Amino acid sequence: MLQLILPADVQTALTRALRHAGVRECGGLLLGEHVGIDQFAVRMVTVQRPGTVASFVRSLSGVAASIKRFCAKQGNDFRRFNYLGEWHSHPSFSVQPSSTDHGSMLDIVTNRQVQANFVVLLILKLNTSGQLEGSTHTYLPDGRFGHSTLVFESCR
Repeated sequence: MLQLILPADVQTALTRALRHAGVRECGGLLLGEHVGIDQFAVRMVTVQRPGTVASFVRSLSGVAASIKRFCAKQGNDFRRFNYLGEWHSHPSFSVQPSSTDHGSMLDIVTNRQVQANFVVLLILKLNTSGQLEGSTHTYLPDGRFGHSTLVFESCR
């Protein structure tokens, strides 16, 4: 469906969050930039307090403020910079979305107040070498969803 690019600085922030959370799930928002046809680069992530070993529920507190701050910092160029979706970790399980994950993302993308053309779900974990591994899926307002391509941008 689309390509989601994780720049090195974002990978560092996510790795730090996953290490801090340990075996507990953690997550937050994906805020990014439209960089090409069906290509989006994550420019900022928010990190919430970790959940439990088997679940993470993103708090609504501060969500709108985080998105507004990010967009204002980018000159309110909403066509280029905007909310992309959600991320969370599965430290002890597969990085594939659960049925609960799919349902939560469909709730977001079909919510008329959100007015999203799509939303992305990024699920991550640290492998045995301490490196990020993950999957990304894209959800559309008509209820369709599918696997997307996750690109770990290398350090320069």
